[in-house]
Amino acid sequence: MKDRQRVVLATTNSGKVRELAEPLAAAGVDVVGLDAFPELGDIVEDGDSFEANALIKARAVARHTGLVSIADDSGLEVDALHGAPGIHSARYADDWAFLAGESRDDRNIRKLLSVMRDVAEAERGCRFVCCMAVVLPPASGGREWVVRGVWEGRLLTACRGGNGFGYDPIFLDPELGRSAAELERGEKTARSHRGRALRRLLAGWTDFLNPGPALSRAGGLMASARACAVSDAPK
Repeated sequence: MKDRQRVVLATTNSGKVRELAEPLAAAGVDVVGLDAFPELGDIVEDGDSFEANALIKARAVARHTGLVSIADDSGLEVDALHGAPGIHSARYADDWAFLAGESRDDRNIRKLLSVMRDVAEAERGCRFVCCMAVVLPPASGGREWVVRGVWEGRLLTACRGGNGFGYDPIFLDPELGRSAAELERGEKTARSHRGRALRRLLAGWTDFLNPGPALSRAGGLMASARACAVSDAPK
């Protein structure tokens, strides 16, 4: 039997873990969460893009654990807000006080709906963006690769659905006519930004771990820790 690859998923977000663990397991990849490494502490994500923040997390975890690390950075870009909340999506409403019983997700949604309350339907375009980075530990060469997935949609004026997490209740998939929070997990994974990024990563997984002449002839370039670009081809 072929050995299964063991990787660290660089997140403590239970929603992300649920979305990623099952398809990774089906591809022969066993996931270990950051909860297994409490001594690592918080990783400061001070990059200026989704790509940069994903790499910051994946590099730190690969160095600390000595294992292959997968990290993603994702968020919601709203056209009328010039791409905000963007990389600040998770902390968008940190300047707002919590209401009684309110979660951070609830507070973020409340602020965004308030900011967008007078914006016309025609101007409520938005998208979820996910950049997923995979980094080998230094002992294995430190190669890294980033893929990107995008899910285009519209911003609703009120919450719909009880599934998902984050901004899912106010993100409408126009083709389905349902919010991301109204989709079952399998439906969401098939359409979501994170699902698209993950499928691109899995499609190139073997070539990334075992690069060879065929990859170079196909246009893939080996990437050092100092040179990595978003690509659908492993580097």
